[in-house]
Amino acid sequence: MAPRANWKGFLRLSLVTCPVALYPATSESEKISFNQLNRQTGHRIKYLKVDADTGDEVPNEDIVKGYQLEKDQFIEVTKEELEEIALESTRAIEIDEFVDRSDIDPRYLIHPYYIRPDGKVGHDAFAVIRETIREMDKVAIGRVVLTNREHIIALEPMDKGLVGTLLRYPYEVRSEQEYFDEIQDVKVTKDMLDLAKHIVNQKAGRFDPEKFEDHYETALIDLINQKRAGKVIRPKERPKGENVVDLMEALRQSVGREAGSAKEAKPAKKPKNASGQKEMLMSIAGKKPAKEASAKKPAAGARRKSA
Repeated sequence: MAPRANWKGFLRLSLVTCPVALYPATSESEKISFNQLNRQTGHRIKYLKVDADTGDEVPNEDIVKGYQLEKDQFIEVTKEELEEIALESTRAIEIDEFVDRSDIDPRYLIHPYYIRPDGKVGHDAFAVIRETIREMDKVAIGRVVLTNREHIIALEPMDKGLVGTLLRYPYEVRSEQEYFDEIQDVKVTKDMLDLAKHIVNQKAGRFDPEKFEDHYETALIDLINQKRAGKVIRPKERPKGENVVDLMEALRQSVGREAGSAKEAKPAKKPKNASGQKEMLMSIAGKKPAKEASAKKPAAGARRKSA
């Protein structure tokens, strides 16, 4: 079953309109997460919303939004006032223009979403919009309101649906000049470039996310399993960084090392998929893993036949 839609409304290209639903394309829920505990009691820490001056807990119905003008001076804004300024993009994604994918600076990309028709109607109009974007080899740019804020959204076809990627506004992107201005101008020789290019050619490949494993997540699972098993955790030695003195020599050694690595290369181990990541954890004592339990549980039809 697909997750609950984050947004429902209409996708509109001029007079062509169809109802659509928008779903998050990524998930963080499968990653290991921690709770904060009281070291003395082992109990979870609970956060309360309290008045900063009185220290009294404040119920949700008495909490309102406020914009700070200066210290201890706020402009209160009600929910009704925010709804009054609701934009057209609250209920519709209006396609404003079509651009080349290369025109979109990667710094502007935020979150991807899957977009599909909502309900049984509008599939024809959705297909027309999707295939038009595909045939023109363009990215459609529109606007959508999520979490009470209007976002730019870039739409691209994927299989039978669309992927919509939220984009940042220019004021949200920092200028690179404040970070790059102090970088020294260095003359790179042809010999250095040739050696570096050779290393790149030895490492050339195609991007396949299945080749990559989240080593930190795997290490966390291993740590938790060791602690559950009562093992003593000892710190590991950290690798020491090497100070490069001769850049040309470092490049030559890198070429030789990469050549040796290429000969000994083995097929990359595929990481556990999202749904199986936490299955690496030890099962709780006295309980059977969900998969094993469901496998041994007889089907309803089988029970009726044996009755």
